[in-house]
Amino acid sequence: MTPNSSIRFLAAFLAAFALGACTQPPPATATYAPSVGQPGKDVVWVPTPSVLVDTMLDMAKVTRDDFVIDLGSGDGRTVIAAAMRGARALGIEYEGEMVALSRRNARQAGVADRATFVQQDLFESDFSKATVVTMFLLPDINRKLMPRLLSLKPGTRIVSNSFPIGDWTPDQSVILTAEMGCETAWCTAMSWVVPARVVGTHATPHGELSLDQSFQMLSGTLKTANATVPVEGRVVGEEIVLKAGERELRGRVIAGRVTIP
Repeated sequence: MTPNSSIRFLAAFLAAFALGACTQPPPATATYAPSVGQPGKDVVWVPTPSVLVDTMLDMAKVTRDDFVIDLGSGDGRTVIAAAMRGARALGIEYEGEMVALSRRNARQAGVADRATFVQQDLFESDFSKATVVTMFLLPDINRKLMPRLLSLKPGTRIVSNSFPIGDWTPDQSVILTAEMGCETAWCTAMSWVVPARVVGTHATPHGELSLDQSFQMLSGTLKTANATVPVEGRVVGEEIVLKAGERELRGRVIAGRVTIP
């Protein structure tokens, strides 16, 4: 199965369960164990393979200085894995049984002080303090979340299992194979870094820089006393790299302004 067909299959699989399965959750017990495909509010539960969880956290470069928020945290495995790296981590999950299970799992893993879980609708939740956002949600949900994700602090890292975020091109994509320890169809990780907004005209020592922006990709012109040259490049968080003619320009975005030495 190709990556694209795998994604289409999973989307259809999740949608079918979400529309056709019984929405009554199983009774909450101390031995509660979720089953693959069980219905939730907007999706059904399909766990992210542990090897892909580790890959996603690696792609986001998670450290103990991070605050990781997992949207639709399920059984808590991503949150717990982040906490085991020393990060503070929060899982946002709508299903109460899953939240209780996640808390038990965190206690058993010895990370309950760093891994917390809340029962909440992710569309009504506040994840603005995250430095890393992880998720395994359907494409239409990702698309609806895109404005909120793009409004996060520049430099925030986002990682998704299998599904894109609208037409926002990932900065990096990794497909794991069975030889790498991922034996399901859901073995694609995509990552993004929230870009600073730099649209407009900026005065620099090199001339007047005018920029247009499509997500992290930049285009525009650099106007000097002698010429106007086309510019293209990208912004990664608050770091900016441009090619103006034959020159490479590097700088930072500070308070919405491009600063290039």
